[in-house]
Amino acid sequence: MPKKGSVKSAKKTHHKQDDNSELISALIQHDISLQKKTIELISSFNSLSGRIDKFLSVFEKAASRIERGEIEEPLAKKLEALIDQNKIIARGLVILEKYVREKTTIGFSSPKNLTGMSKPLEF
Repeated sequence: MPKKGSVKSAKKTHHKQDDNSELISALIQHDISLQKKTIELISSFNSLSGRIDKFLSVFEKAASRIERGEIEEPLAKKLEALIDQNKIIARGLVILEKYVREKTTIGFSSPKNLTGMSKPLEF
């Protein structure tokens, strides 16, 4: 007749083996998932590296053009035109500010009462 302790011991051993095999299976699945993500990451880094190389080559070409004096004039002309437009707009704003200040100070003793400044801003 078998002892009761040996039956329990056999069931415990069998239960531990099942738990171990489930754990090993889960670890293998996680390892496979991790390897797949690692491969995706490596692929993304390779793609990024290629893009950075292309981006760097654009800057290298631009630097060599600047060194040779091949700067595009239309860009400089557009910037100068933009600066001139900004000056015109600033002058217009100053004139508008003076006009508004004159119209709003009619009932006051001095423009200083309106804004705390004795004269309008000028550029």
